[in-house]
Amino acid sequence: MSAPRRFLAVLLSLPVALAPALAPGTASAETRVSITSMASLGDSITRGFNACGFYLDCPSRSWSTGSASSVDSHYLRLKGANPSLVVHNDAKTGAKVAELPGQAERAVSQRAEYVTILIGANDACTPSEETMTSVADYEAAFRTALQTLTSGLPETAILVASIPDVKRLWEVAKDKTAARVAWATLNICQSLLERPRSTDPEDVARRERVRARVVDFNLVAEKVCAEYPTCRDDGGAVFDQRFELSDVNTWDYFHPDASGQHLLAELTYPSDDR
Repeated sequence: MSAPRRFLAVLLSLPVALAPALAPGTASAETRVSITSMASLGDSITRGFNACGFYLDCPSRSWSTGSASSVDSHYLRLKGANPSLVVHNDAKTGAKVAELPGQAERAVSQRAEYVTILIGANDACTPSEETMTSVADYEAAFRTALQTLTSGLPETAILVASIPDVKRLWEVAKDKTAARVAWATLNICQSLLERPRSTDPEDVARRERVRARVVDFNLVAEKVCAEYPTCRDDGGAVFDQRFELSDVNTWDYFHPDASGQHLLAELTYPSDDR
């Protein structure tokens, strides 16, 4: 079984709350698992920010909990087994990992049977390299959140999606004037995107250090997730994806548009033919 698809095994193996909805042999992974509630934790990516309008949260376009058919979110795929599935988008635009434990507490209070987590972009994409979250602080907050979820919801399946490769964003958009203007005007991810066309050694090195911090965050999340039998990560599928400029909205040239959200759903949801 490929790593990005492993979380389905958790759903199918949990004894009570997440028992298969249909008889064995059903062809579609999307229709084999029935749950009654799910929750999504994270930041603006999971809120679908800018995926349907200028500077708006668009949870209907979220890769995890969205209702738009064009995105084909986890929620819509799981809803096939239970039309009454209740969904909670507990993510918050601008959130850093320090807010994840509080989001986890909300998911516990909601009795979610499936939880997705994608957080950390804002911990690396800060006003300057010096203000990035430390790896130790990231791990402490992430571990607290997982402990909260697994102690409060011991049978709940958890999927941890990796943070996208933010340096890839610089690669695909740095030569586009509109993108450079948006990044500077809106003060977006200046730890990485400041002086985007500079080839000075210090700028090249800075970009690599920011990318390395994202790599470290992902390694921490993978390590912590592996400590809990009901948690699975995406095997680095999101980080490894070589996304294109067409997957990013044209307002801030930073957040995924609807096609980018669909791509995230595809990368993180299991399928029988993968």
